Amino acid sequence: MKKHVCFLIESLSGGGAEKVLSVIVKYFNYEKYEVTVCPIVDEGIYCEEVKRQVTQYKPIISYKGPFLNRLWNRIKYKLVYSYIPICWVYKMFVLQGNDVEIAFCEGFVTKLLSHANSKSKKIAWIHTDLRDNPWPIKLGIYQSIDEERKAYSKYNRIVCVSQSAHQSFSDLYGLEDKVITIYNPIDVNFIRSKVGQKKRGVDGVVRLISVGRLVHQKGYDRLLKVVKRLHDNGYPVGLLILGEGEGRKTLEKYVENHDMQSYASLPGFYENPYQKMSESDLFVCSSRAEGFSLVIAEAMVLGIPVISTYCSGPNELLQEGKYGILVENSEEGLYQGIKILLDDQTELDRLGDLALSRGKMLGVNETMHLIEQLLEEL
Repeated sequence: MKKHVCFLIESLSGGGAEKVLSVIVKYFNYEKYEVTVCPIVDEGIYCEEVKRQVTQYKPIISYKGPFLNRLWNRIKYKLVYSYIPICWVYKMFVLQGNDVEIAFCEGFVTKLLSHANSKSKKIAWIHTDLRDNPWPIKLGIYQSIDEERKAYSKYNRIVCVSQSAHQSFSDLYGLEDKVITIYNPIDVNFIRSKVGQKKRGVDGVVRLISVGRLVHQKGYDRLLKVVKRLHDNGYPVGLLILGEGEGRKTLEKYVENHDMQSYASLPGFYENPYQKMSESDLFVCSSRAEGFSLVIAEAMVLGIPVISTYCSGPNELLQEGKYGILVENSEEGLYQGIKILLDDQTELDRLGDLALSRGKMLGVNETMHLIEQLLEEL
C-alpha cells in the first residue's frame, strides 16, 4: 500500500519555500507514495509545474473559471482567513484520509494543521530563523510565542532547513525531541541546463546580482544604499535585483529619487534567473534573516562568488567564510565587504573557484533520502 502524503502551503508563488516544494515533489518516489499538494490559494508561478508532478492537486481557493465561481472563492477567502473557526477550515476544505500531513511553511498553514482533529501524522517545515524573523507573530497569526509553541507541540516532527534555524527554534520553543534538520534540495542538473554563454566583465563594470522577494527581510533597502555609496565613490558597479514583493514601490522610489536608474535595476520575477546570475560577477545576499538561502546554493552551483550578511543558512552554506565572504549584518558591513572585493579583482576569481567547489557538494539525492527516511519513521 502506498503512503498518502499531503503538503499544505498558502500558494505557489515565487518564494523560496514554494520553489523547494516544486523540487521535492518532482523527485518523490511515486511507486511508494501518493502525493497531494493543497495550496490555500491556487496562484503562483509553480502551479502548473507542481500539478504535472503530483498525484492530486487540491487547492482550497481558485479564482479561475466562471464569474460565479470566482465570486464564491472571493467569499471563501474571507471565510477561511477571517470568519470560520480554523478547525472548521480543515474539516471543510482539506482533503481527508492522509497518512502524513505537512505544513510546508510557518504561519497560517502551520496553525491550520495544528487544529486538525485527524489520525494523520503531522510535520511542520520551517524555512526561516524564527528568532531573527518572527513574522507569524508580527502579522498577528499568533498572539504570543506561547500560542505558537502550543501549535508546534501538536506536530510529530518539525523540520528546519538549517542547523542555525534548528538551534533558534529549539531556543525559542523547546520541543527539541521533535526537531530535525533537512537541507533544501538543489536541482543541480536543472540549474546548469538553464545557463548558456556567460558574459562576465562587460565594459569594466562589476555586476552585482541578488534574487529574492522584495520584502524587508531581504535587506534590499540597505543594498541599494550600499551600491549608491560605491557608485558615488567611483566604483564601476551595476546592481540587478530579481524578484517581486510588497516592497517594490519603496525600492523603485529610492532608485528614482537618487538617480540610480543607469546602474540599479529591479526588472521583476524571472522564471529562469540562472542565465542572469551566470552573467554576474558577484552574488550578494543582504538579508536581515534567512533559513537556508536557496539562491546562495544556486549561485555556488554556477560558480558565482558570494558575499552575504551573517545569518542562519548563509553561514552554514559558506561554512563560516570558507567558501564565500560573510560580513556583519548591517549596511556598513555590506559596504566594506563589497568594497574590499572591488579593490581586489583577483579575490573574485578565487571566490568563484571556491563557490564552484562548494556547489559540487550540493544536490537533491541526500535530501530526498532524508525525507523518505522521515516519512517511513512516522
